[in-house]
Amino acid sequence: MTDLEQSADVVIIGAGPAGAVAGALLKRKGYRVVILEKQTFPRFSIGESLLPQCMAFIEQAGMLDAVRAAGFQYKNGAAFRYQEQYSFFDFREKFTPGWGTTFQVQRGNFDKILADSAAEQGVSIHYQHEITAVDNRDDGVTVSGLDATGKPFSLEGRFLLDASGFGRVLPRLLALESPSGFPLRHSLFTHVVDHIGDEQHDRNKILVTIHPQHRDVWYWLIPFGNGTCSLGVVAEPSFFERYSELKPEARLRTLVQQDPALSQLLANAEFNQPVREIHGYAANVSSLCGPGYALLGNAGEFLDPVFSSGVTIALKSASLAAEVLDRQLSGDAVDWQQDYAKPLKKGVDVFRVFVESWYDGRFQDAIFYDSANVNIRKMISSILAGYAWDQANPFVSQAERRLNAIVEICRG
Repeated sequence: MTDLEQSADVVIIGAGPAGAVAGALLKRKGYRVVILEKQTFPRFSIGESLLPQCMAFIEQAGMLDAVRAAGFQYKNGAAFRYQEQYSFFDFREKFTPGWGTTFQVQRGNFDKILADSAAEQGVSIHYQHEITAVDNRDDGVTVSGLDATGKPFSLEGRFLLDASGFGRVLPRLLALESPSGFPLRHSLFTHVVDHIGDEQHDRNKILVTIHPQHRDVWYWLIPFGNGTCSLGVVAEPSFFERYSELKPEARLRTLVQQDPALSQLLANAEFNQPVREIHGYAANVSSLCGPGYALLGNAGEFLDPVFSSGVTIALKSASLAAEVLDRQLSGDAVDWQQDYAKPLKKGVDVFRVFVESWYDGRFQDAIFYDSANVNIRKMISSILAGYAWDQANPFVSQAERRLNAIVEICRG
């Protein structure tokens, strides 16, 4: 690791996907970029089932060859199961042009590949650097903190991007936190050696299973390329409280047993890693931008893991912010609220409609409707594939109205 620079054009907090991609995009435009990361890589993270929209941003940042070479599990869609009902979407059969396939990734390896690629392109990354204070101004920022040895550091920048994810550095330091509007939900998850022997199981798709008695409780199963998978369950805290006397692994095993199909699929699974928990992960902020800074990805807002939208939103924000920041640093007048926050929020709000309708049952009814119009399914497939900013798609431009219309047909 090199000594920390005294100044940079752009300072980025966090070396995860948003930070690495934003750093590479800005470096490719000729700017001096420094990323400050609190942890060391690789490190564990969830958000392991990418959406095809991600691939365009990875390609834009010059990281596609490195990701392809890693041997991650190929992914071409999403499957849903509720009791005896089963439905799937093939992302190659979608309304919006663009990538129709992607990967399911162990995030520790994936994030390190992106960060290493950014470093190879000339981005300066400093690990084990914790941010303790930020002085933000219209004409720049001063970032202060402690390095790996506990020694104080200070770094000047022309602009600051916060890509700290669930660490949410700027929202905490600048008092930007605001209620998310979503009910509190928790998740319980781990990686298992799955030993799935069912030849009908499609490892090229994430499997989302709805609890047979509680439709607001759901499980994810994300196969990886090495015979393992990510397994998790999401529910409101009151649901988990019923099993509070059980240790995390026993609790997760018990909940898996409650769904016959999932239980049978994982009958021989080995729980060889600790079961982890995340509590109340939904988050929001009062503003995505301000004097001298902008928030990327989960640092700004996180909705819910049900449609795996987190990394897609993070990479979209990185690409959009890099474009706006390039214009600003080149001397153009920009309006971060109009040029960055509003365009980003359009897609986030589309995902929000589908997340809300998932939990109230509307979208679940649409997914399992067995007489759905082929073109409508392609439009929905596009959103599930991450193309939530395609205004040509009626289910993007008029998400709530179009969704309610097909739900009325499904329930009619």
